[in-house]
Amino acid sequence: MGFVDDASQLFDKGMSAAKSAVSNVACEQLGFVRAFCNLCQEGWQLGFHERNGGNASYRLTPEDVTAADSFFYTNPSSWMSLPLETPEMADQFLLVTAAGCHFKNIKGAPATNVGIVQLDELGAAWRTVWGFRDGGRPTSELGAHVAAQGMRKLATNGECHVVYHAHPASLVALTTLLPADSKALSTVLWRSLTESAIAFPEGVGALPWMVPGSQELAEATAEQLSTYPACAWQLHGVLATGASPDLALGLVHSIEKAAEVYLSARSAAGGRTEALATLSDDDLRAIAKAYELPLNEALLS
Repeated sequence: MGFVDDASQLFDKGMSAAKSAVSNVACEQLGFVRAFCNLCQEGWQLGFHERNGGNASYRLTPEDVTAADSFFYTNPSSWMSLPLETPEMADQFLLVTAAGCHFKNIKGAPATNVGIVQLDELGAAWRTVWGFRDGGRPTSELGAHVAAQGMRKLATNGECHVVYHAHPASLVALTTLLPADSKALSTVLWRSLTESAIAFPEGVGALPWMVPGSQELAEATAEQLSTYPACAWQLHGVLATGASPDLALGLVHSIEKAAEVYLSARSAAGGRTEALATLSDDDLRAIAKAYELPLNEALLS
């Protein structure tokens, strides 16, 4: 953007602040923004976000757009191209974390650390319509978020709204011990903690290490998300999804807890992989039957 665009956006942001003062309400006070900021705060408190690690997005509902529309900038930013066209995301709005922001700061200053972007009619470009004050912009992994949101929108008949990337330490450690294979990872997590099959009966996807923010990683992750609600990135972290911020965070927390149990037990056993007690295939099937869960049989032996 040039000087004129910058000046126009500064004017718009001032007008948005003025409208908020008159109405005595701000966009950051809307329920979906507060829930998103709570996700970021709780993820940081759980230790999933060192420095500026991690990012997140929320796909607005039509009701959310209606509630936030009065706070949108009169003159949004210029359109910026995405690396990949995602038709499923045409004309959608995303609440997204800012590039370089620290999750511990998001709840205290939402308008600076998050923003709402609008996608064009092809799902191929974006522009800022609210937030990202002080010169901010969306996460550098916006393209991966759009692709992931589009895939999960299709896979869940529109129920999925949240994509959440975090760096949970035990899961990252576990990826150094296992092959980057969905079956290997999912069964270890399922067999280590009874609640795992309940929290993620579809299993967890797994990918080998790829350059963070790369198109290769974005496309491979979207492919995994056609089957799994979450995908572990070797030596990096996890990208999880859910219908709400609570469900996305809960999924990461559940995966991390199971990884922590496995690693603790293995350490206590002197590094041995054999355990005296573990859940069998029949145990997992019994859990799925009792709770009417869509357990992914393809991952069992």
